[in-house]
Amino acid sequence: MKPTTDVRRRLPAVDTLLSHPDVQQARERHGWRLTRQAVRQTLDDERARLARSAGAVSYTPHAPLDHDGLAARCLACLEALARPQCRALFNLTGTVIHTNMGRSPLAEAAIEAMVRAARHPIALEYDLENGERGERDRLVETLLCELTGAEAATVVNNNAGAVVLALGALGAGREAVISRGELIEIGGAFRLPDIMQAAGCRLREVGATNRTHARDVQAAMNEATGLILKAHTSNYAISGFTHSVAEHELAAIAHAHGVPLMVDLGSGALIDFSRLGLPYENQPRDSIAAGADVVTFSGDKLLGGPQAGIIVGKRELIAAIKRHPLKRALRLDKLTLAALEATLRLYRDSDAPERDIPTLAMLTRSEAAIAATGRRVLAPTTTLLADIEVTLEPCMSQLGSGSLPVDRLPSRALVWRPVTPDRRHQARTLKRLERAFRQLPRPVIGRLKDGALWLDLRCLNGADAEATFIGQLDALKAAFDRQASAPEASAGDPS
Repeated sequence: MKPTTDVRRRLPAVDTLLSHPDVQQARERHGWRLTRQAVRQTLDDERARLARSAGAVSYTPHAPLDHDGLAARCLACLEALARPQCRALFNLTGTVIHTNMGRSPLAEAAIEAMVRAARHPIALEYDLENGERGERDRLVETLLCELTGAEAATVVNNNAGAVVLALGALGAGREAVISRGELIEIGGAFRLPDIMQAAGCRLREVGATNRTHARDVQAAMNEATGLILKAHTSNYAISGFTHSVAEHELAAIAHAHGVPLMVDLGSGALIDFSRLGLPYENQPRDSIAAGADVVTFSGDKLLGGPQAGIIVGKRELIAAIKRHPLKRALRLDKLTLAALEATLRLYRDSDAPERDIPTLAMLTRSEAAIAATGRRVLAPTTTLLADIEVTLEPCMSQLGSGSLPVDRLPSRALVWRPVTPDRRHQARTLKRLERAFRQLPRPVIGRLKDGALWLDLRCLNGADAEATFIGQLDALKAAFDRQASAPEASAGDPS
């Protein structure tokens, strides 16, 4: 019997694998640097795999080595390295404004404005009228004042930044009075008390979790009071035995004591949602009319624009906020300002912003339109995967990102349900299916519920989106079949 030799020594050299015809062809598309990195990574992975395989590190001399298989794995590695991390996907979770998926998609006008700003120099901080240095906020300030009824406005990177900046400029070193029921926590475990502390304010909470009265606020006012803060609980709802102090009452108390009323709206609706058939959401204009001195809200939630924190209010207070040292650290770049201006112009100029702003278009899609989409995409799926039944069923969408937390919108979903009665096998099949959807060229993200994968079709809007979804079904089948032999597919029982 001939002695065996370590098979890792027979792996090809980097240059040998680079000279493989398939790898050479890929190199023409992806370049020398990335292709060489993929080859090295593939060989390193293979060495590690062989080292982990007991008894698999030896070979009989002159046994053939599968260079074609290594080349194929190298190409797969190269494609993975070349694939951008910022990838388009289908958000079919049923949450329209999804923080983990970039919140609101932008209107075409906003996208065009960003491209223009990226491609050319723009009058960012240059006053074309007077030929001198200008202020970047002027790009959107007039529009914001027109849309909200405020005297002045400024913008920063997000609404948490807007709250920190406004509190720091108006109440640092003093007490900020707020109802105990409004000490909210937003995404990522950012809590309003922590934000107030970071801004240098001392928290003065009043009332109870479910009931706060004007007399509670009045009793808290003293020489140390810097402002009154009202935060709308946009990401949860308290029902039953409740009471809150109206903004006009808070404004009267604040002004009687010579301090400002600051209102944090969070979501930032700029139109009457009730006329679109949606639940009414407080608007900045409502707060300004009620006597609020400063109002903060988001640009990328219900407003449907880019990520931004918007601050509107009294001229002298906005001026003080602009002078705060944090303002420069939190300012918007030219691309975001361009997108925000274009979005605001749609609110001012469009006869149908619910048509032109994608977030509003998705929120106002009729149940009948979604059902029609469902019937079109259902047909090619019914016999696609063995042991999985696909049906079109009613479901309820939610707005998301802390907007209208209780209200739901009627929708339709493609429901992918394993037909096996074995619950362990059903769970493994669902895990395979969910992973296969995530591995598509344009990943599809749904939600697991009641032993099935639900793909809410509210956000599958438009003929191009439908065609792309249907066009990936063959790739879905291939990815699902690959999962059957993957180690993850059989490891453990997913809970």
